[in-house]
Amino acid sequence: MALTVAGTDSGGGAGIAADLKTFAAHGVWGTCAVTAVTAQNTAVVEVVEVLRPEVVAVQIAAVAADMEVGAVKTGMLGDAAVVEAVAAAMEEWSLHPLVVDPVAVASAGGALLSAAGVTALRQRLLPLADLVTPNLAEAATLAGLGQVASDEAAMERAAAAVLDLGPRAVLVTGGHVPGPESPDLLMWRGDPENVWTRVGDSPRHVSKRWFRCPRIEARHTHGTGCVLSAAITARLARGENLVQAVEGAKAFVTAAIAAGVELGRGPGAVNPSGSSPP
Repeated sequence: MALTVAGTDSGGGAGIAADLKTFAAHGVWGTCAVTAVTAQNTAVVEVVEVLRPEVVAVQIAAVAADMEVGAVKTGMLGDAAVVEAVAAAMEEWSLHPLVVDPVAVASAGGALLSAAGVTALRQRLLPLADLVTPNLAEAATLAGLGQVASDEAAMERAAAAVLDLGPRAVLVTGGHVPGPESPDLLMWRGDPENVWTRVGDSPRHVSKRWFRCPRIEARHTHGTGCVLSAAITARLARGENLVQAVEGAKAFVTAAIAAGVELGRGPGAVNPSGSSPP
């Protein structure tokens, strides 16, 4: 069983919809706590309505008090008050492994996290995270870097800067790095053979692993980050270690991109239902 704490996507390609489809594709029962409702399609985000933080907290509590949650992920959180409520709930219910997908902007345009929310994410949620999964732009925002990484050396610097914010591990996705391959970088502080080693156990050693695959030239990529983080979460819930979960999720999302669906006037969505997890 896995829990997703995220917003809705009325087009069905990202957010709660994509997460639950991905959990189901992995044979994992999906539960959810909705943080916000969006009115969006492939071309535009029309409306974003963030729920009251107490409503988000009660949803998490309802699941955690009654069910055994094997892993949890967060997606769109909307504002600082919701980030704080989610962080408090993670602490109260000791929900781990926790995968944080730091969603800030919709691919169709439109802010999905306020500036104060980004600050709260840095200060409250990332230190609780077992893994944070930013794309290049999100990594630059979280780390306070003035420039988005454009090569693998810059990805390493961005990953290290995000790791310094307190998560146990960071996966920077490099889908927008130029070149024939799509490189993702997993970095953690501690034992290279044990990705879950606490930071304090080996404060000076940073371990890393690259995951590469041939780049797929595809137009229908909406929901890629949601599906990747949800696939990692599902695999952690099934008992895989982090390296196994990331490796399998990378293969899963690559297949989902290849099976992308044309939905409307804009870019369509990746298709977790068209991908079978190895």
